[in-house]
Amino acid sequence: MPIAIIVHGGAGTIAPEIIEGARKGCKEASAIGWKVLQSGGTALAAVEAAVRSLEDNPLYDAGTGSYLSLDGKIEMDAGMMEGHTLQVGSIAGVELIKNPISLARQVLESPHVLLVGKGARQFAQERGISLCELEDLLTEFQHQRWKEAHKALNEGKLLEGEKHGTVGAVAIDSQGHLAAATSTGGIFNKYPGRVGDSPLVGCGYYADEIAAASCTGDGEDFIRLLIAKRASDFVADGMNAQEAAEAAIKVLGARASGTGGLITVDRRGNIGFAYSTQQMSRAYMLDGMQEPIAAS
Repeated sequence: MPIAIIVHGGAGTIAPEIIEGARKGCKEASAIGWKVLQSGGTALAAVEAAVRSLEDNPLYDAGTGSYLSLDGKIEMDAGMMEGHTLQVGSIAGVELIKNPISLARQVLESPHVLLVGKGARQFAQERGISLCELEDLLTEFQHQRWKEAHKALNEGKLLEGEKHGTVGAVAIDSQGHLAAATSTGGIFNKYPGRVGDSPLVGCGYYADEIAAASCTGDGEDFIRLLIAKRASDFVADGMNAQEAAEAAIKVLGARASGTGGLITVDRRGNIGFAYSTQQMSRAYMLDGMQEPIAAS
């Protein structure tokens, strides 16, 4: 079977000064996942490794670099799925975890599917994942954005700024098995406890024996329309990965006011991506390629 991986670093508006960095980060993450696949590793291991790399990169809204909530905390969501087993692991509203996707992997390997907040943190410690400090996740750039937003609110203004950064990966391994993973710090200045599509199976990510998808964008609309599952269903109906990605984003635009993007891979090793925003950082690698192709 052909192996393939594609990653994204979020759809939205990317600040000009970080466009190249966001593209480079996706390229590096796809190369890390590719090495796992090349060595005979599973698609699940590949997407975890790729997303961990993106979580460690402060340019993205996931792990280190996550957006702050309204109350100044960092609450992160992540989810992953293995297609041929339909095993799912996800966490939501979790604090002080450096790599949320690896905690989601631990949930996937447990009897649970979704753990939230305090319980997810307790589970992490039981599984040997140490808690980090807020300072390990907080970047000066995001801290300044948060302070400026609160100053603007006190003056009766609304500051939005850059909207970009949720990360994800999908892959197919040499056994023909598919997997998907998504991780995020949520929307900028979000209401405490708000959860978007990223940890919700079928919404922000999905994988079965037909296709895998990872999404990014206005999470509430991805939830309402089950965009990740729709993309897989489009492949089941006869589309390839690229056609399915475009069709899913078309549904998003036709049925809701939100915008965003997604990446896909199908059981034949085809990859696809589509977005309705100004930009979406991404990179992919396929059999026969010497290095990843990246764009934003």
